[in-house]
Amino acid sequence: MALALLGEWPLSMNLATTAVFLVFGPRLLVDLSHPVRFTLILTWLFLIMLVSVFAVVRHAECLAEKLGEPLGTLALTLSVTGIEVMIIVAAMSTEQGNPTLARDAMFAVIMIVLNGMVGLTLLIGGLKYHEQDYNLQGANAFLAVILPLAVLGLVLPNYTDSSPDQTFSPLQAGFLTLVSVALYGVFLTIQNGRHRAYFRISRPQEAKTAQRKWRIVHEVYSVRYHVLLLLAYMAPLVILSQHLAVPIDFTIGVLGAPVALAGFLIAMLVLAPESLGAVRAALANDLQRSVNILLGSVLATIGLTIPAVLTFGLLARKTIILGLDPVDITLLSLSLVLSTMTFSSSRTNVLLGAVHLLLFFAYLLLIFQR
Repeated sequence: MALALLGEWPLSMNLATTAVFLVFGPRLLVDLSHPVRFTLILTWLFLIMLVSVFAVVRHAECLAEKLGEPLGTLALTLSVTGIEVMIIVAAMSTEQGNPTLARDAMFAVIMIVLNGMVGLTLLIGGLKYHEQDYNLQGANAFLAVILPLAVLGLVLPNYTDSSPDQTFSPLQAGFLTLVSVALYGVFLTIQNGRHRAYFRISRPQEAKTAQRKWRIVHEVYSVRYHVLLLLAYMAPLVILSQHLAVPIDFTIGVLGAPVALAGFLIAMLVLAPESLGAVRAALANDLQRSVNILLGSVLATIGLTIPAVLTFGLLARKTIILGLDPVDITLLSLSLVLSTMTFSSSRTNVLLGAVHLLLFFAYLLLIFQR
């Protein structure tokens, strides 16, 4: 145990960086006009936060090994969603907080996961194994909740009259918050209760052993040990997120970068470890775990992040713009329809992965060129 704690070097870097920016943050961030200074600070903060997110997911994966499926994957997705919410809220708490940041980050998560990562996992899995199977009932359960919540949260605000500028009125925000949390709670009940079998697939023992080698490469200790370290890594991320928002806002406001780029960077930051886990599972011919991770990430983002940011907006009296632009609504509609078609059969192949990747590349293009 003592040797394991000595190996937690990312935590030392995390805490040291947090201390530096708590003491010297205003001085370091007061002038970012010099290109070298700007690049160093942005890279420093982003890399430290990325290393910390990987550490959080590493401990979440160890918890997953201790808790078993699907509870283990749930711990992983909730950890990543918690980081996403903290970063968004911390960034929006600044004086120059972008009212569309939450919308852009959630949309980026949907596009990266449903198209980029689903496409990549299906493509590499298909190239290696020709076809892969998973539990169709579980994927359908995910999509049955994702579709209505995505449309209600990211499309409906464009067509309501009680509040301006693609926003919800307080009553509508409260209703959507309650409905989202309640529906996500019902989903968790069936995922971890009477319908756990929907999110598993039977494998021969030798296949399970091979898959486990891909999934866990770290020593697993007690649940308490991993929970405490997971929280220790997550806590400083709130402070670092507020400081990361300064160079990101500078990039958008001064350098003229697209506003949606901030949401994309946040999504990439929080999704990197989960994406790696999904790819490793696909390479180990464990597509079921990839589906649980990827669709679980999208569902947690929509079902929990939307209520969290709406609640933050009501309490902090901040404007939260959730309604997507027409171009993004088109991409969202295509992604949801394509995902429904992809997961209508219990076996996948290379073609499905290629189509999802095509839509992801279209999303990347449209961030910079509308």
